[in-house]
Amino acid sequence: MTSQVSSPAEQADGALVGEQRSSGDGGGGKEVRRLDRVIIRFAGDSGDGMQLTGDRFTSETATFGNDLSTLPNFPAEIRAPAGTLPGVSSFQLHFADHDILTPGDAPNVLVAMNPAALKANLADVPRGADIIVNTDEFTKRPMAKVGYATSPLEDGSLEAYHVHPVPLTTLTIEALKDFGLSRKEAERSKNMFALGLLSWMYHRPTEGTEKFLRAKFAKKPDIAEANVAAFRAGWNFGETTEDFAVSYEVAPATKAFPTGTYRNISGNLALSYGLVAAGKQADLPVYLGSYPITPASDILHELSKHKNFGVRTFQAEDEIAAIGAALGAAFGGQLAVTTTSGPGVALKSETIGLAVSLELPLLVVAIQRGGPSTGLPTKTEQADLLQAMYGRNGEAPVPIVAPRTPADCFDATLDAARIALTYRTPVFLLSDGYLANGSEPWRIPDIDELPDLRVQFASGPNHQLADGTEVFWPYKRDEQTLARPWAVPGTPGLEHRIGGIEKQDGTGNISYDPANHDFMVRTRQAKVDGIEVPDVEVDDPADATGEGADTLVLGWGSTYGPITAAVRRVRGAGERIAQAHLRHLNPFPRNLGEVLARYDKVIVPEMNLGQLATLLRAKYLVDARSHTQVSGMPFKAEQLAEVFKEAIND
Repeated sequence: MTSQVSSPAEQADGALVGEQRSSGDGGGGKEVRRLDRVIIRFAGDSGDGMQLTGDRFTSETATFGNDLSTLPNFPAEIRAPAGTLPGVSSFQLHFADHDILTPGDAPNVLVAMNPAALKANLADVPRGADIIVNTDEFTKRPMAKVGYATSPLEDGSLEAYHVHPVPLTTLTIEALKDFGLSRKEAERSKNMFALGLLSWMYHRPTEGTEKFLRAKFAKKPDIAEANVAAFRAGWNFGETTEDFAVSYEVAPATKAFPTGTYRNISGNLALSYGLVAAGKQADLPVYLGSYPITPASDILHELSKHKNFGVRTFQAEDEIAAIGAALGAAFGGQLAVTTTSGPGVALKSETIGLAVSLELPLLVVAIQRGGPSTGLPTKTEQADLLQAMYGRNGEAPVPIVAPRTPADCFDATLDAARIALTYRTPVFLLSDGYLANGSEPWRIPDIDELPDLRVQFASGPNHQLADGTEVFWPYKRDEQTLARPWAVPGTPGLEHRIGGIEKQDGTGNISYDPANHDFMVRTRQAKVDGIEVPDVEVDDPADATGEGADTLVLGWGSTYGPITAAVRRVRGAGERIAQAHLRHLNPFPRNLGEVLARYDKVIVPEMNLGQLATLLRAKYLVDARSHTQVSGMPFKAEQLAEVFKEAIND
């Protein structure tokens, strides 16, 4: 979340587990220790249900009231080869009794369902951490698949860790022996056994998971009860086994959140709700023209559930058809949206240019992923900024809005809709895979907190000719916003021509006049340049003498969490450093140039090769220092903290 730092623990977001304090005797005579934060990573084969396991643990943690942040990580293949390193799927959850910002740099607990999961994740696990391994999978063939000549459970290579060997498969099959399931069917529930064990270890609620399982398998009640039984067996195993002598408590984060009703939410879900809310606040039907693509498909899936809110979804045959249908809906007077990722943006670029020419509101939701081409479909990246800025033929300026956290996707969507509807322009909403799949607590807003997005459609003539005749000019502009009127097709007297050929100013007639083209190009650019966006806010705490920092860290999009966590660490070490974060990337906030000029050093961390830094250097002639990463994973707070310290002392 974004509350002010108030303790050393908060300043060390994503660092070590907090102070451990004995809180007396737990159930079954076992010790219970209090922690201020925990980072858990579930890892296994892509068919082991790690995403479901992590999601359920997250849901119960949210219900309990902890602050949390998650990082799902899974293969691009629908079913990667079983037991191989490329087939490993993981889910990391960081939860705490105070305000946190990231999924954490390194897990305190790793649950490894097979040798591949152990080998793929061991490098991230710090010495002294707990590792729970499914010993049933550590046989000769699975270990050979990932290059283990000897068992790491026996050769001493794991001596630096607290290893808990648990025969998860055997225990699950034994727990389900009375259900009449085949061995293969019973094995599928081992993730629920693991979930039960971890739920016991960290005192998570259980009622919600049992209710979820019975609902998920409502048509197969035997399977539902088998999963519930496996879940309970895992809990009971933790309660009775001598290998787990301690359980842990992480208190609710009662001081981290303003008063309100909260729920756990992913970025794509928050974005979907933002689109529904934008439609209601604009009093317009929402039309989504989309083609499935990772990691944006969840938005199509979610919006298809909300016909009762006036949402219509269309799964087209390809990306081009999807945006063509959406632009048609915009012409028809609807709040039009298309969702995609980088490869789809390339296919949609001609129609985005057409939307610029037609000057119609259209939301282009791009969930960035690793590229180029197909690239890394399930991994995150920020490398489509310049594509969004310039990836069209001709001078075709498009506003760009970027959310900074999963929950912020809701507000950023409303902001993007405001710009599109007010200024009659396509708008890029530039999220990424980290935000899309990650989750955090979200305060559900009151309706009266949402912006009024209602628009006035053209209803009659708006121009008088020299002879006194009143006519409708489709390109006669609002003096303040430079937006043209939005005329719903079929409105009597408002007939006008549309298309991609250059328009005459005012009349909208086809024009090849050089002076007119120059005027229209500059006018479209001026419209985008004139969009009202808030000034960028700078967090620069002055020292005792009132002097601020010399170094500014400027980020955009999903780097907000790691950057802010790193800044907290640097300040906790006694260094002065300022921070600012951009939501609006086109146009930039009007005070950005003045802000950049105040600092001797400007550092720009990005998950690309320096795209924002390139724009800043070109526009403001500032020596923006890039720190880049294109690994498909988000920054780690400790890594950034070291970079910031080096820059300060340079």
